[in-house]
Amino acid sequence: MNPEDALDKHFPRLRAEQKRALARLGVRTVRDLLYHFPARYEAAGPSGTAAGVAPGADVTLYGTIRKPDVRKAWKSRRPVAEAWLEDASGRIKLMWFSQPYIAKTLADGMVVKVAGRVGGAGAKTYLANPDIERTPVAPEEAHDTLFAKSGADAEGSFYPVYPESEGISSLWFLHALKKVLEARAHETLEDPLPPGILARYHLPALGAALVWMHRPRRAADAAAAKKRFAFEEIFALQLALQRRRRAAATAAALPVAVDRAALESFVASFPFPATRAQRSAIAAIVADFEKAHPMLRLLEGDVGSGKTAVAAATAYLVATSKPPGRVAGALQVAYLCPTEVLAKQHFSTFVSYFRAHPIPIGLITGSECRKFPARVRYEESAKLSKAAFRKMVANGEIPIVIGTHALIEKSLSFKHLAYAIVDEQHRFGTVHRQKLATKDATVPHLLSMTATPIPRTLALTIYGDLDLSLLDEMPEGRKPVITEIVGPREREKAYRRVRAELAAGRQAYVICPRIDEPDPMKQFALQAKSVTAEAARLKKRVFPDAVIGILHSKMTPAEKEKAMRAFEKGETDILVATSVVEVGVNVPNATAILIEGAERFGLAQLHQLRGRVIRSERQAYCFALPESFGPATRERLKAFTSAKNGFELAEYDLALRGAGELTGGKQWGVSDIAMEALKNIKLVEAARAEAARLVAEDPDITKHPALARRARGAGEQMHLE
Repeated sequence: MNPEDALDKHFPRLRAEQKRALARLGVRTVRDLLYHFPARYEAAGPSGTAAGVAPGADVTLYGTIRKPDVRKAWKSRRPVAEAWLEDASGRIKLMWFSQPYIAKTLADGMVVKVAGRVGGAGAKTYLANPDIERTPVAPEEAHDTLFAKSGADAEGSFYPVYPESEGISSLWFLHALKKVLEARAHETLEDPLPPGILARYHLPALGAALVWMHRPRRAADAAAAKKRFAFEEIFALQLALQRRRRAAATAAALPVAVDRAALESFVASFPFPATRAQRSAIAAIVADFEKAHPMLRLLEGDVGSGKTAVAAATAYLVATSKPPGRVAGALQVAYLCPTEVLAKQHFSTFVSYFRAHPIPIGLITGSECRKFPARVRYEESAKLSKAAFRKMVANGEIPIVIGTHALIEKSLSFKHLAYAIVDEQHRFGTVHRQKLATKDATVPHLLSMTATPIPRTLALTIYGDLDLSLLDEMPEGRKPVITEIVGPREREKAYRRVRAELAAGRQAYVICPRIDEPDPMKQFALQAKSVTAEAARLKKRVFPDAVIGILHSKMTPAEKEKAMRAFEKGETDILVATSVVEVGVNVPNATAILIEGAERFGLAQLHQLRGRVIRSERQAYCFALPESFGPATRERLKAFTSAKNGFELAEYDLALRGAGELTGGKQWGVSDIAMEALKNIKLVEAARAEAARLVAEDPDITKHPALARRARGAGEQMHLE
């Protein structure tokens, strides 16, 4: 069996829906199948069968639904949906309390996967409120759970549980990979890691590691294989990053005239004194401007720490510099923002900073283009056609251009682009950073900024080609937000505080996990408050005298603009929104925020949302209102209330839930295994050091062809190649 063969050559019975599911998972060849790694492992044996589960255990079972029905609880008379799950070992009852509609979604004989916690004991054992998914499998597989004895063999006591997609189950991968490994397809693959590195870090060779990933005899085997593939991926990524950094060091940047006296005067004109951290970051960027090659720097700052001011100060230096050999004109700055709301907000902020300086500033979004100052009224901005705006940018007439994705369209060209700023870097991924940094023939200085606190291991991995600056202090006078966790019976306490803030002329946010109410037939999959329903409920029952607005991602740009303008002007008292307000929205008069379904958000995201009310010197309040309040939720939310800053929270979130939860590994092209490895600082530092050493000795990695291919693949995934 050749690893490069298409799957359907060796699995001719694949159905159309299975092929589509495999394609969604990126599995098209035998090699892809070998690299489709388990999400986790479960122990085989009676403790994991339907007949022998242990009370209190979290289990995942496959089986057949029998006798779905609805009844009422004996004492409380609450409606209870129930059914039996049958597998090879026996059966177990499934119960959903106060969710009678679930029974209507089930049919006798339906093959499903269920996951939940075991309740009761003995003959009265049941799964309480389990998640349930319909799982298309062949009839003969219906009773073969991942845990059943009938599926066990002499090779080990651990079963892999694979990432699935609608149409293809974990069981299919279990059987398919058994066939591939028995055909020894893995033994023909060339190992990209040099023998010296394998020996130095005690890593298994590729063939052994693949066997241990898919058919481990012991937990230690699976752990060793995971470590090997995590190191390989991070090492390959570091090679791509180190090669990019080396290339940047040889590229030429447009020279920026550094006038420190003028810069100091500009910083002094801010409506607040610059912090020590801001001055340090500005100094580091200015030092990079004085070098011959382009800057590659990440500015990481906690919520409200003043990153925009640093961007404005350094943009001022560039916009007051003349192009080489010219006596007129100016170098240009491109400032890329993730949302239209944020782009317009930064445009307004820059206008306020630059009002006393004759430097034109432009705004380009999907819906409009604007230029400050207007020809008629200097203190205002004017709306332009896209054609006129593009012409002015191409002629170098607008030195500072702020915008959304419209900024990186091919139709917009700069005359002298010298400085590119990417705000909320984690929202774009490296592809957008690269597009902006390569819009011109010359290579601009690049400043990536993020308010999402990033653990050191993640920064070294994802931003390994960037120098790091931290804004680790807040402006003077800012009071810490009073944060409280409010249970279902205590929410009136949060409402009283909001009423008090509204009475004092302040405003508030209410954050919901959903935009609309879910389909009732699918409601058990995600029970979460929606913006539309919660806004109506609050108006009717809680804040009848308040003006309540809504904001979410499905609104048109004009609707979003209208909602934000009304909130900024104080015409709206309460803004009910999704996490679309997470990034950068700045309304200093908002001093309270309620976060519904708080357990559904990562700690870093909760911190970002709380940051919406750290915008003034007034005391601010944050209330987290979880829907469920189990031990894990209590622990996480306790950390949210007690952590001193976002960086501390990020490290906690990484340790607790993994980097994939922190930033979303998919947008970076980094696998779940590599993201989990970011908890190991020694592994990341070792991979980084080995990559730097190898690139210094062999820049094109010609001595290790398989490794060079692996590094190119990692670079393409991260859009570095």
